[in-house]
Amino acid sequence: MQYELIPDSTLVTNYIQGEEYALEILITRHKQKIYSFIYSKVYDRDITEDIFQDTFIKVIRTLKRGAYNEEGKFLPWVMRISHNLVIDHFRKSSRMPKFDNSGEFSIFSVLSDSTLNAEKRIIKDQVENDVRRLVEELPEDQKEVLLMRIYDDLSFKEISDKTGVSINTALGRMRYALINLRKIIEKHNIVLTN
Repeated sequence: MQYELIPDSTLVTNYIQGEEYALEILITRHKQKIYSFIYSKVYDRDITEDIFQDTFIKVIRTLKRGAYNEEGKFLPWVMRISHNLVIDHFRKSSRMPKFDNSGEFSIFSVLSDSTLNAEKRIIKDQVENDVRRLVEELPEDQKEVLLMRIYDDLSFKEISDKTGVSINTALGRMRYALINLRKIIEKHNIVLTN
């Protein structure tokens, strides 16, 4: 039988039943997509390789434990695992969440990806929901500026006009919103996924 015709769900079942080759086919089939996703977040080949390996170690452990029940949605499940490991990587290296030079909150790089395939969309929705929940905890004036900037994509000039405050005040509120968001995340020890 041609391997490419075997659906993921069958390969998962075969692997769980002890057919080691089935995992090899799954890894080969999805390696490019998962590897590219991880690389698009960390921009480092060695780290990407490590996270990719860790992803499949976790996949193997979960399958061997009999704890997999995604009913044929193998790839989105693996993408979620890799996404969680990317976040773990940033937390361990204490690079998340922090400011980068553009002054934006690093997690929003996940949200601003215009070429979203189905797996990325699932992850984007998860992260967006988590971020929105955290944003609700901010003081009203900071929340307003953050939502206008991130979700409405307004410039600070436009935010200043809409809110009736100076551009510097709008910038200050954005900065405090990001600082407070980081404090909220640290306080709750939150990982930004489900």
